[in-house]
Amino acid sequence: MITRSVTIEEIDDLYLMWNDHINASALYRRALREEMDVRGIDPDELRDLVERAREQGYTLEEIAENTNRFVDLQSLVEDQQC
Repeated sequence: MITRSVTIEEIDDLYLMWNDHINASALYRRALREEMDVRGIDPDELRDLVERAREQGYTLEEIAENTNRFVDLQSLVEDQQC
């Protein structure tokens, strides 16, 4: 897993301080899943394609350099299988 920094507003920080039981990382992931859903991306399919690309020897950085959308990743994985 890669750690990324996320900028939050003061009100977000204050709310999280008030509610320290809230898992901000889970909220972030949930928001990303909602964005994936809006764009018709199945997270399980995406996870599977990333795993297959990694099994084919690609690093995550190489995957990002060679693709910029779901169908590109599908093509990358399928092209290597042929």
